[in-house]
Amino acid sequence: MELPNIVTLVRELDHRDARGDGYPESVRAESPQRLAGLGRRYLDETRPIRTGRPHFIDKMPNNFSHVGLIHAILPQATIVDVRRHPMDSCFSTYKQHFAEGQSFSYDLDDLGRYYRCYLALMDHWDEVLPGKILHLQYEELIRDPEAIIRRLLAHCGLPFEGACLSFHETQRPVRTASSEQVRQPLYASGVGYWKNFANELEPLRRSLGDCLERFAHLG
Repeated sequence: MELPNIVTLVRELDHRDARGDGYPESVRAESPQRLAGLGRRYLDETRPIRTGRPHFIDKMPNNFSHVGLIHAILPQATIVDVRRHPMDSCFSTYKQHFAEGQSFSYDLDDLGRYYRCYLALMDHWDEVLPGKILHLQYEELIRDPEAIIRRLLAHCGLPFEGACLSFHETQRPVRTASSEQVRQPLYASGVGYWKNFANELEPLRRSLGDCLERFAHLG
């Protein structure tokens, strides 16, 4: 699920001391014991939805902003960054009406700037936490799902299971914006879909700027 727990911790750290620095600077003042305590609190608060499973996924997209905090409070956490071509990614976000938040998603210029900031921040995390984040490319997953899924599971220290390739057959409830998509097999029609609206999306392309060069190999 997309869990709000990390964002809640961030909000508390941001408002803890009205006379001092807010988040993320405030994290520097936290002792190792306090950070470990925040990690235990996260695990305690999420325990009811984990139903005793040894592993679980917090797929809140906004967590990318807080990789440093996550690593500090949950050093054993595995962090995965799945990327899609910026034009497709931003267009998909633009079309989605979110229940709350994500205010950047309603303007093409804002979306382009936000995506550039996302890339810059992920580059920062790679610099200060080398090897901590596994980066996967959506288009490569679509092209060769078994190879990418095996790579992902190996990084997580988990064995490969054939059911990962037939994920759409699961009967468990899904409560995120992808609830309809995960009920069908992987499909390639979304790759490059933005090109059908290239003229209308020109403001987005301009806003993304030279970061598009990093994805030129995807076509």
